[in-house]
Amino acid sequence: MVKADLFVTCIVDRMYPQVGVSSVRVLRRLGVDVSFKSAQVCCGQPAFNSGYWSDAKPLGERFLSIFSDSENIVVPSGSCASMIKIFYSQLFADDSDNLAKVKNISGRIYELSEFIVNKLGVIKLRCNESQSKLKITYHESCHLKRELKADNQAISLIKNLPNTELIELDQREVCCGFGGTFSVKYSDISGAMLKDKVDRIIDTQAQVVTSCDISCLMHIEGGLQKRNSTINAMHLAELLDLRTTL
Repeated sequence: MVKADLFVTCIVDRMYPQVGVSSVRVLRRLGVDVSFKSAQVCCGQPAFNSGYWSDAKPLGERFLSIFSDSENIVVPSGSCASMIKIFYSQLFADDSDNLAKVKNISGRIYELSEFIVNKLGVIKLRCNESQSKLKITYHESCHLKRELKADNQAISLIKNLPNTELIELDQREVCCGFGGTFSVKYSDISGAMLKDKVDRIIDTQAQVVTSCDISCLMHIEGGLQKRNSTINAMHLAELLDLRTTL
């Protein structure tokens, strides 16, 4: 049996716990022995991206210590997965001991859709064939595509869901404008980027917009609500949980 520890991320833990619950459900349906290390905290990405590397380092060190013995680490977030897998090497570039730990652990870090497709070798999940048809569009989050190079995993899973129509989102790879503190520091630019993204989502006439990053979806959901749109924002884990069975 494949074992995995779930690194749930801050936004999921504090604001969207259902994404973590859905991640566990989906993985267990696929036969994964999932555990949750209760001592986990932030990976340090907000501080790192804001230039406060000295504040990010203790968080990174804590992550490396807590997950040192994990067989696999599954993260329902492209941005947090890339922080650990890619940017920890920058964070600890001048710290040989921790850099060695980063190199050791990076091969065991997987974003959720990566883990399902690349590690488990699954692209078609067992589904409830009787569910009503659902029109879905997909936003490709920045770190997932640009850092992890995970272009097709989520798409493959969605396409293999029964009674599900995937509607191509124009410029799906373009940033939604969130970018963590970017949306606060540069709110005018962020708002303009969000408007473009929401315009394109509404144009699809989909019922659901999904993504692998709940932070993107939080931003997009707010834009949709301001437009009084009926399109729901749903993390990929929630979508797979909704449409699959034991």
